[in-house]
Amino acid sequence: MATTEAKVAGSSSAAGLSWARVCKECGQQHEGSDCHLYEYQDEVDDELVCHICLQPLLRPMDTPCGHTYCFHCLSNFLKEQDFCPVDRQRLQLHQCRPSSLLVRNLLDKLTVMCPHSAECQLKMQRCELQPHLHNRCPVFRRLREEAEKRKRPSWNELKGRKSDGESSADAKHSATLSQNPTRDQPEPGLINPAYEESEDDNTPLRSSLVAEANVVELFREEPEEELGLRIVGGKDTPLGNIVIQEIVRDSLAARDGRLAPGDHILEVNDVSLALVPHSRAIAVLRQPSVLRLTVMQEKGFKTRDPRSDHLPSSGPAPTASQPSHSPHGNANSNHNPGSVLQVTLVKSQRSEPLGIKLIRKSDESGVFILDLLSGGLAAKDGKLRNNDKVLAINGHDLRHGTPESAAQIIQASEVRVNFVVMRPAEPQEEGGGSREGHSRAARRVPEPQYFRRRSTYIKDPPGGFSSQEKTVSMKKEPRLSLGITIAGGRDCRSRLPVYITSVQPVGCLHRDGTIQRGDVLLSINGVDLTQLTYNEAVSVLKAQTAQSQVALRVIQTLSENPDDDSEANKGDMDTMEDPRDDALNWTPLWTRWLGLPSPMHWCRDIVLQKTNNESWGFSIVGGYEESHGQQPFFIKTIVPGTPAHFDGRLKCGDEIVAVNGATTVGMNNSSLIPMLKLQKNKVTLTVVSWPGSLV
Repeated sequence: MATTEAKVAGSSSAAGLSWARVCKECGQQHEGSDCHLYEYQDEVDDELVCHICLQPLLRPMDTPCGHTYCFHCLSNFLKEQDFCPVDRQRLQLHQCRPSSLLVRNLLDKLTVMCPHSAECQLKMQRCELQPHLHNRCPVFRRLREEAEKRKRPSWNELKGRKSDGESSADAKHSATLSQNPTRDQPEPGLINPAYEESEDDNTPLRSSLVAEANVVELFREEPEEELGLRIVGGKDTPLGNIVIQEIVRDSLAARDGRLAPGDHILEVNDVSLALVPHSRAIAVLRQPSVLRLTVMQEKGFKTRDPRSDHLPSSGPAPTASQPSHSPHGNANSNHNPGSVLQVTLVKSQRSEPLGIKLIRKSDESGVFILDLLSGGLAAKDGKLRNNDKVLAINGHDLRHGTPESAAQIIQASEVRVNFVVMRPAEPQEEGGGSREGHSRAARRVPEPQYFRRRSTYIKDPPGGFSSQEKTVSMKKEPRLSLGITIAGGRDCRSRLPVYITSVQPVGCLHRDGTIQRGDVLLSINGVDLTQLTYNEAVSVLKAQTAQSQVALRVIQTLSENPDDDSEANKGDMDTMEDPRDDALNWTPLWTRWLGLPSPMHWCRDIVLQKTNNESWGFSIVGGYEESHGQQPFFIKTIVPGTPAHFDGRLKCGDEIVAVNGATTVGMNNSSLIPMLKLQKNKVTLTVVSWPGSLV
């Protein structure tokens, strides 16, 4: 046993501390690249001590030669050396693996003291320190509140921002980026999901849009393990930045919980993605090593005073202002798929159970309330209901969380447990009197109507993308297979056309060489395949393949970026037995869909609703530019806590082809933004949505 000295960066008093300099995880002051500092209260076994920093392990990594180090210590050491610090055997970081769950649990249970011991003398397990700081520590809370007061803008500053009329997402970030590293100031909605009662009902003025840069490290247990991200954007597309479109359920990224749709990935392992094409960014993200992602995350708008409702909407058009939710959950805005409620349960003692059963759903990410146990605290309180979606607990965002993570947060809480939930609204007819709007469930029954892109919406692909049609005619033995596997179909989630996922070497099409993976099927022997479901396409292909003469028409999308084809094939997964399974089946890169001709696009209408004093909550890029010609309009960001966010159907990378039935073709950015601003309470967006590239 070794006595490990406490890692202390300075005085335990709050004197000299500032919110900008204090670490939001360990509560100490240290450089961002340094390891976290803790004040350990007991002796620590030598087996749990890093051989580099000589302190208890943080994010332990095992080497092939049997030694264990902190991740930061080892990665920094291997930047300059290429051997193990103990036995000097050759070593690279990608050869190392995270330590076993048993070791990590032992480390998490080490007893530490709150770093602000002058005013807070609590002791706890190491894994409980961060929740303690953000939810219970009085010093941490005071530092946070002081920082919020200092950066809150004056009335004149707000008016000045409203008159600027910024339109692009890049201008938005340059004008409103805040260095605030947490979702901290207690306020309703999703900006800070943990609501705490206050005697002061005069909420502060809404300030500018808040975004922050964070570092997220993801550890692959296996080199081939998927991150579970769908990515859009790249310098070769109108979006420019690399943006997360979706988090795949039960994936590595979903279990980690820190990334979210709409996050902009700035760097991967210190490699900037600012000026790389889409295919190159995908290749970087597919590296088998530990990934260190620097991401820009939208945090939404600050709360606003209801007395300022006469002011015009602020922020970059057409991003939205923060909805004016009542702190107690009276959802008056009619854009929501339901109402956002804030519920606080107070336990008689810390160990008292809440009596809530939580589940996950197969068709929607997040955590839902399955049942309230009779006689339990939640049932007696009466505010939570079955089927409520849990958005946050005690400030922890659970929009993409799991029941297990929610249970851990509840178990670690003190006597107060703050819930933010989304309650589906009752179904209503169009123009009905319900104040809560259409629920997400109501929108899904019946299924949303998709339709072919109308002739008035036809446009050319984005600059740099195109397509070419190919035809293969051959004579064959009736029993000889074409040797292709397919996916897609107009019944799949994104209403994709039927496309080829593999060309088998045993088939006749492989010998011809014209047909390639990723080609979209148009027809076979004159039979149109573009409107068929997956099963219909399989039946038609089998029937026509049985003939001795086969004429197959396909369309291939092209990119001016020469790396697209080569990078797209790197790391592609083999086609599985069930070609309908999107999580296991090979899919083309997002950029391949951009070159598809407009007549093959399937659109759908998304109706957003809001109050008069709100904006819609998304930013756009694209439109006519002299240097680039006509570019489609794409959704670049969706702001948390706004109508577009609550509706849940718009995704980053979606193309807007019409607004209230009026085509966007030929419009420039400065024309579309005022059009969106003029829509007072309701707008219908006609969009085309392609699935992002899977990494």
